[in-house]
Amino acid sequence: MKTMKYIMICVLALSVQQASAQFGNILNRLEYSAKSKLEGAAVDAAEKAGRSALDSAKKKVKKSKKDKAEAQTWTYGDHTYTMKGNLTADKYRKDAFGEVTFTNIPSDYNEFEALYSEFLGRTPHGTAAMIPMAMEMYARDREMGKKCIELLSYPSNVNSIISRLKDKFGSDESYGQRYLPAAVLEGATATNGYKPNRPYTVTMEASVNKHQELQIVGEGTVMYIYIIGGGWDTTQRQVELVLEPGHEQYQVFNCPSLYTGCRQIRGTWGGLE
Repeated sequence: MKTMKYIMICVLALSVQQASAQFGNILNRLEYSAKSKLEGAAVDAAEKAGRSALDSAKKKVKKSKKDKAEAQTWTYGDHTYTMKGNLTADKYRKDAFGEVTFTNIPSDYNEFEALYSEFLGRTPHGTAAMIPMAMEMYARDREMGKKCIELLSYPSNVNSIISRLKDKFGSDESYGQRYLPAAVLEGATATNGYKPNRPYTVTMEASVNKHQELQIVGEGTVMYIYIIGGGWDTTQRQVELVLEPGHEQYQVFNCPSLYTGCRQIRGTWGGLE
């Protein structure tokens, strides 16, 4: 009888020991699982923070490149024009950019022609920045403005610009938008009466569309760039430019997004100097 009780006690002790061991294993697995999840979350957070830091660093590098880009300045009387950037027809670069600042709209065709031939027309971003200048000059004086647009544009682009500007700068106040040339100038929005920052600034970047060669209407390289403008729901306003063989100046091949009606102004437009 005593032997039987002893055996039963041993069996019971062994069962308790096994149960305790199993419970310990369960606790260890739970602890390991929790620890793994915490470590995984920590790794994910670290990776996310690392990616965020990398993205931030890339933005800083991009901004730093723009800040350090060599600026060129050209003057005509008391008007000053400054240009910097690396957009070119030679090679497509998705991170390329351009920036043009100017104190005033050119006073007449002679200034516009000299500015285009000697300075801004030699780069795609300089040429694109002259589009709002030509639009403003057309609004002030139709004949002078037409000559500016003809100088700046590829022949097939002239009529489409002028026909649209006639409407936008016409007498129909419900349709006309005399302030349209200011819509791509930095700082100008519908809510502030299209009042741009001074000096006037046009900022540009490479389009997602890569360079192409003209095939039907002539020869040359067509490149696409975005002008960043605050006058529309879509801030990237695409402009097409062409550089023909043997030419030093770029020409505006197409730019409908710049003369498409922008947001209606709130308040009164103060004009451009």
